[in-house]
Amino acid sequence: MRFAINHISAPKLALSEFFEMTKALGATEVEIRNDLPDVMGTMPASEVKAAAEAAGVTILSINALYPFNVWSGELAARAVAMADYAAACGAKALVMCPLNDGTEVSYDDLVAALEAMKPILTERGLTGLVEPLGFPISSMRKKETAIQAIKDAGGEGVYKLMHDTFHHHLAGETEFYPEWTGLVHISGVVDPAVDVADMLDAHRVLVDAGDRLENISQIKSLLAAGYDGPFSFEPFAAEVHELADPRAALAESIAYIENQL
Repeated sequence: MRFAINHISAPKLALSEFFEMTKALGATEVEIRNDLPDVMGTMPASEVKAAAEAAGVTILSINALYPFNVWSGELAARAVAMADYAAACGAKALVMCPLNDGTEVSYDDLVAALEAMKPILTERGLTGLVEPLGFPISSMRKKETAIQAIKDAGGEGVYKLMHDTFHHHLAGETEFYPEWTGLVHISGVVDPAVDVADMLDAHRVLVDAGDRLENISQIKSLLAAGYDGPFSFEPFAAEVHELADPRAALAESIAYIENQL
């Protein structure tokens, strides 16, 4: 397997430092963000591209277009701006997350959003990474739903799935779709007191022996089924973000995962 690093793994590092850390960990693929840290909102795309080229890293994606399945208001303009930025900075894909506030979004609206987003992506040579969110309040929890909507939108070849080990576990999913999977996010939950239904992004740490999300079995299943893309660390917990030495913590998690395989 090969690892990638999402900037949220070390959000206090400046972009060039983040790229250097990634290379020091033996990886060459990264994800940048428009939230934590907000690289997209604070750096010109040309500077991001130059920094990536200087460091010798590939930008897999920008996280994230939200809520992509509610195609109204300013979403179309934000989608175009994000796609323009991604193309200009050399990113390969945009992560697309569904509405996650308890509001239902119809299947027809999901398909319509994918149809509307399709030309924005294709004109810029980008992939849309559609990420089901496993939270009980999510408007799209299952990968099966996402795949069917992509097909109904005529989006094969434009869209891929984001398999997130956290959301896979929360949604109670058992199916793996390696042929549809464009990228995998990995993170662990080690808090023994939180029920699965109550797990939040704030619980997501690096993967270690205390992990409750079955990351190792998920990774094994994906690899055995033929997935050959990267596995990208995406921890949201404040205790990870505050680490004095994120490189050492990531190296430890990488070593643990490799030893389990």
